[in-house]
Amino acid sequence: MTRLKESQIATLKDKLLKEKEEIGRHFEINDAEEQAALTDSTGELSSYDNHPADMATETFERERDNAVNDAFGERLDEIEQALGRMKNGTYGICEVCGKPIPYERLEAIPSAPTCVDDAPKPGDPAGRPVEEQVMTAPPTGAGEARQRNPGRFDDADAWKNVESYGSSDTPATK
Repeated sequence: MTRLKESQIATLKDKLLKEKEEIGRHFEINDAEEQAALTDSTGELSSYDNHPADMATETFERERDNAVNDAFGERLDEIEQALGRMKNGTYGICEVCGKPIPYERLEAIPSAPTCVDDAPKPGDPAGRPVEEQVMTAPPTGAGEARQRNPGRFDDADAWKNVESYGSSDTPATK
């Protein structure tokens, strides 16, 4: 594999700058609609007279907007890093193995910092909740006995057994 040509780098840089500009426009529009307090954004003087679902919908909308802004912010960081690699001469070189990244990959993902072999795979644990590191697997054989003996007593049969002693619908027994 060969290094990227100047014309290829210029094409990819143009792509990155266009995407950066588009993301910048998104943030300009959002800044114009500066996020206000929840009561300000709904136009209500109080949230007490609204149905709880109305406030839940408004909260959901705000959180979705925040998630979109976070995703665009992360994408903007990736673009800035790629432009920085162009500036310092390391663009197109895999950050993990040091081999050249094929032009076709960079054409598809101009901000790619790694080659395909070193790219994070779907399902990689990166970004997973911390709790998963301390979770334990269920005990060995959990549920196996129930599958082998489907006719035996389990929690689903508990009501049948308790009801045999009577319920509020049956007359009291002595």
